[in-house]
Amino acid sequence: MTRVLIVGAGPAGIRAAQTLAAAGLRPTVVDEANRAGGQIYRRPPQSFIRPPSTLYGSEAGKATALHNLFDDLLATDQIAHHPQSSVLGLHDGVAQVLGPGGVSALPYDRLIIAPGATDRPAPVPGWEMAGVFSLGAAQIALKAQGVALGRRIVLAGSGPLLTLVAAQLLDAGAGVAAVLDTAPLSAQIRGGLARAAARPRVTLRGLGRRARLGRLYHAGVTLDAIEGDPATGPAEIRWRDARGRARATPCDSVALGWHLRSETALAELAGAHFDWSTIWSQWLPVSDDEGRAGPGLYLAGDGLSILGADGAEIAGRLAARACLADLGQTTDPAAQALDLRALRRMRRFATGIARAFPWPAQMIRALPDDTVLCRCEGITCGALRATLPRSGPEANRAKSLSRIGMGRCQGRYCQLAGAEIMAAASDAHPAQMGRLRAQPPVRPAPLHALAVRDDEANNGRPG
Repeated sequence: MTRVLIVGAGPAGIRAAQTLAAAGLRPTVVDEANRAGGQIYRRPPQSFIRPPSTLYGSEAGKATALHNLFDDLLATDQIAHHPQSSVLGLHDGVAQVLGPGGVSALPYDRLIIAPGATDRPAPVPGWEMAGVFSLGAAQIALKAQGVALGRRIVLAGSGPLLTLVAAQLLDAGAGVAAVLDTAPLSAQIRGGLARAAARPRVTLRGLGRRARLGRLYHAGVTLDAIEGDPATGPAEIRWRDARGRARATPCDSVALGWHLRSETALAELAGAHFDWSTIWSQWLPVSDDEGRAGPGLYLAGDGLSILGADGAEIAGRLAARACLADLGQTTDPAAQALDLRALRRMRRFATGIARAFPWPAQMIRALPDDTVLCRCEGITCGALRATLPRSGPEANRAKSLSRIGMGRCQGRYCQLAGAEIMAAASDAHPAQMGRLRAQPPVRPAPLHALAVRDDEANNGRPG
């Protein structure tokens, strides 16, 4: 039987697994979480007592359906599941997987990569101190443990996740001090027209969340600095409103985020090609409409394009059907056509979102030299700028000289902001800076696990 490996058990990975299992294949699913669902439908521990309606709000029905679907596939032995496991590298049809028992080798004939996306924060003076988190981290703490990361929380950034997390925190009784959106209202209105036409119900739901925030919400702001003690955390955040007036909001924690960044390291190692997306201001892998990105390689979900949970489900089915078609199996042309039309609508909606809530390029380019750019290594904007006379406007040379992108996150949180800094200093476009090359291991791994041979890690058994 053909060995199909699916990386990721979010909405895209679950739907891909379902489609393959229905065709008689038994795919292997590798996922970093203990239980399937992905970030959007992250599942708490089984002993957790908060109901799905509280955890997922209006999306509770979708979340529960996907959870039950995956559990049924697993219970009936239609899939193999490797939870709490990360794919560290890919080479010659073998995935190196770090799991609870160490590193093992999983051979595959076809590969579906659906790793989702990571947070996309932007540097703000003071963001390196304790008590400054990403929006995703704040959401994970709330969903997985029922914890609000602070008593007076400021959420800052832009995009739907900003208002969603704020609404979820308010619903949980958390103390939200302010919601600071860098997107001007004018841009939000222009992008909103495209969103409303593509997905009117989702647009109205987002507007409803916004309305609930009331005076906590401020649009078109510029973030100046997070003030506080580096060890104990923020005391206030300084910002300017849409009219340029200086403001300060007392707080004890800050959550930052500007949309999401597609998780693309494995796609690169698998041989996918990349293009710069002017819509999302980031490098994205290239595929056909069904997710084909190379021989035996298929991409789906937010790791391919930021389309949200509904779009990820569709992309997962399309990628799995493309895999089946390439194996010579007949697929349902009517279902395929329906999904392709729905995906095009999702893309129009996503384009409206990106235009409504733009990446704050100018704010980043104006950051002072002493602002920390790379939190992992403590590299400042000034240190990167000082590197450019020797490195030139090329990301990998700048990395080798400044160490930006060499830390634990491997550039996930600093690369895009670093490209803006370099582009401003070079009077060029961020795309001209290139992108940092992905290298295994793409996730942090303990040295003792990497030192054990595959056969030792598996007690002599394959994968």
